[in-house]
Amino acid sequence: MLVKTFGSAIHGIDAIIITIEVNISQGKKFYLVGLPDNAVKESHHRLVAVINNIGNKFPRRRIVINMAPADIKKEGSAYDLPIAIAILAASEQISNHRLNDFVMMGELSLDGSIKPVKGALSMALKAKEDNFKGIIVPLENVMEAAIVEGIDVYGFSHITEVMAMLNNDTKAGLVELSADDQLLKLNTYTFDFEDVKGQENIKRALEIAAAGGHNVIMIGPPGSGKTMLAKRLPSILPPMSIEEALETTKIHSVAGLLPSDSSLVSVRPYRSPHHTISDAGLVGGGTYPQPGEISLAQNGVLFLDELPEFKRSVLEVMRQPMEDRIVTISRARVTVDYPASFMLIAAMNPCPCGYYNHPEKDCVCSPGIVKSYLNKISGPLMDRIDLHVEVTPVPFSELADTRAGIKSEIVRQRVIKAGKIQEQRFKNQKEIHNNAQMGTKDLSTYCQLDESGRNLLKIAMEKLSLSARAYDRIIKVSRTIADLDNSEFIKTEHLAEAIQYRSLDRENWGS
Repeated sequence: MLVKTFGSAIHGIDAIIITIEVNISQGKKFYLVGLPDNAVKESHHRLVAVINNIGNKFPRRRIVINMAPADIKKEGSAYDLPIAIAILAASEQISNHRLNDFVMMGELSLDGSIKPVKGALSMALKAKEDNFKGIIVPLENVMEAAIVEGIDVYGFSHITEVMAMLNNDTKAGLVELSADDQLLKLNTYTFDFEDVKGQENIKRALEIAAAGGHNVIMIGPPGSGKTMLAKRLPSILPPMSIEEALETTKIHSVAGLLPSDSSLVSVRPYRSPHHTISDAGLVGGGTYPQPGEISLAQNGVLFLDELPEFKRSVLEVMRQPMEDRIVTISRARVTVDYPASFMLIAAMNPCPCGYYNHPEKDCVCSPGIVKSYLNKISGPLMDRIDLHVEVTPVPFSELADTRAGIKSEIVRQRVIKAGKIQEQRFKNQKEIHNNAQMGTKDLSTYCQLDESGRNLLKIAMEKLSLSARAYDRIIKVSRTIADLDNSEFIKTEHLAEAIQYRSLDRENWGS
């Protein structure tokens, strides 16, 4: 007897429907074909134990299992459930009249309990797209899958529950959630700008960065508050739309990082990898490609502390994803794309000892050592960072001040207002969403300077010995400052403030 069930394979962050065909006939052989990996091939032994342990009988006949399409590699043990159900249906131990309605995935323990899988959200979205009536997932994955509206999502902890639902034609295990309700309910942040004492100039720079999507590097001695400030940046970014939340959740689901009690990544991600991270850990990869930290930071913040301590090769592989906002991982048999649209916030000491330009402590590094330390960061990477911010230690008088600082929500409202101006400005350009993404032609269109502005910028370039790459960055940042000021034109005061944020471009910095 021939029976079909449907599973799903993950390709990048998207799913592909896999048809599992089981045919039982005369004989005593077991064949599993369709490009399965070793974990899928080993399912034979697990399934024999599972089916016998739940009180049914594994057919002692010729069983041929085909997993189509055959040109896509089937990886992992999550195909146990659809294969087991297909075998039981083909041997007439359960009803098969509803199997065409569902996509199902789950790894089975030997006692029949169903273990969680990766990528349940992507599977649910694909099942809906392909007009399946429902999807059956492990109970631990039901929250993330149920966020998809327009398809029935069933969560079970044991294979016998799945069999009972199919046999009895019931709605047992059905879970319903509202994506909009989950987004509103979970959109809270642990850290708030009101906790930060002093550092008003740094908070201002981060507000500009948030408003225009600019990358930032903070330079300052140990203990000056660089990490504390970076952790609070997501709290002033605009709330995620449902599309952004679903996209971010898909990435975390595929990586297996979504908690079982969570249905949606509703706050902007904050990722802070250690400086010993490998190339593959940062941008993604591996034998079976997985998203890296820059993709896990999608629609959020990637914080690289102690930037010069990262391996140069690791930092260099970031350059192309930062430009294209996508990572392409190529292997012999497969090429996958992961999104990589994030804000880079980097932090570093000004020198190896950490006290260059410190107001109280003496630096023990020679000018040559300071210059060499800064040169660990390549020019092309620095080219993609718009704001350079010098962070100084907070004086005791400000630390002892008991008054609360400005709340993140107040800053966020200003950022949202500036974001709406940019949304209107770039409404006819699909590739540009904020000021940081403008190209040279866009600068001439949206960032025209008057005579006094051009003179100020010329003087700044000459007097401060700013490098040529600072020119475009200053104009982009000044455009964002003007948006925060609700000004249609870039004024000289906007340019003057933007010029302050190019300290590392000064040729005499560190000498």
